[in-house]
Amino acid sequence: MVTPTQYMHIQLQDDRIPIIAGTTMKVVELVTSHLVYGWSPEELHFQYPHIALSKIYSALAYYWDHKQEIDADMQRRLEFAEQMRQNAFSIPTPS
Repeated sequence: MVTPTQYMHIQLQDDRIPIIAGTTMKVVELVTSHLVYGWSPEELHFQYPHIALSKIYSALAYYWDHKQEIDADMQRRLEFAEQMRQNAFSIPTPS
């Protein structure tokens, strides 16, 4: 189940993670592409043509209004990925 927000194209999943309405893309995923690659909304639309430009702008507005919590989510995801990377290299090989 998703919950509508005051942002026309943003919904909250049951776990309170914001997603772009009509898609399975999380706001944090789109914002990561925006920040890492420096893509403008138009470039994001080129990369993700299934997401309307209006939804991209709404997701970016949601990010700027909730920057602290989404930045914290990005940091948690980076730390988890790093932990998984380290664990993958620390698995003992069979002798």
